[in-house]
Amino acid sequence: MNKVRKAIIPVGGLGTRFLPITKSVAKEMLPIIDKPTIQFIIEEAKEAGIEEILLVTGRGKRSIEDYFDSHPELESTLKEKGKTDLLKLVEDTTGIKLHFIRQTNPNGLGHAILQGKSFIGNEPFVVLLGDDLMADTKPLTKQLMDAYEKKGRSIVATMAMPLEEISKYGVVSPIENSSEQLCQVNGLVEKPAIEDAPSNLAIIGRYLLTPAIFDLLEKQEPGVGNEIQLTDAIATLNKQEEVYSYEFKGTRYDVGDKMGFLKTNIEYGLNHPELKEDLKTYLKTITL
Repeated sequence: MNKVRKAIIPVGGLGTRFLPITKSVAKEMLPIIDKPTIQFIIEEAKEAGIEEILLVTGRGKRSIEDYFDSHPELESTLKEKGKTDLLKLVEDTTGIKLHFIRQTNPNGLGHAILQGKSFIGNEPFVVLLGDDLMADTKPLTKQLMDAYEKKGRSIVATMAMPLEEISKYGVVSPIENSSEQLCQVNGLVEKPAIEDAPSNLAIIGRYLLTPAIFDLLEKQEPGVGNEIQLTDAIATLNKQEEVYSYEFKGTRYDVGDKMGFLKTNIEYGLNHPELKEDLKTYLKTITL
């Protein structure tokens, strides 16, 4: 069984929920305190042991490439001035092999993942979406990689969601209504109506996929939103080989909309070593 070494991170979206700022700033570069959201995603992959990452970009995303490039002038200046703490922060944005490809005609998540076919080759790989930050003692990506070691099949990360929110997500139906954390999937459906949802287990932004998914994505017809949906291709894959669901028990931060982004900044701020005490004091004053 091949080792999981590579990941794909799609970052080509227009970020319409954050307009007007995303007219000129990549959504993935919006900061949680002092670090862009995309860095949290890459750090998760790096900590899990991923060796190479392909970022599928689009128009207006050049700032992501620039951010993860080395900056010799800045590094030299910080070193000369003895600002070692700041130098470490800058150097922490490098250290993993990144590749970039542009999705010239965006046509859904499935289409974005298909751009990585030649990069992945015949290996299993991880997909990380930038709208979800996952907090746990072990990175969710690593949890999926460990589960793959046991099953050798594709795995989608899931969380139980309130039924009133379920239509925002892809949803899985565990086989025989299993309650185990890692269980075989009976079916998958993208953004079902509440009354049609097969369960309350929503697919969150992490996947571990076998390379068989690429042939299916090439043939996949448009689905919800008239786009190539990754969930639809995984549902087809499930008819050819087993697919598993892994229920995440940690904390998920949804940074894909303004309110979730604001909540995430507050919660991360309450854990930030430089800011947490002042922020707690400030929050008490506005509560009063």
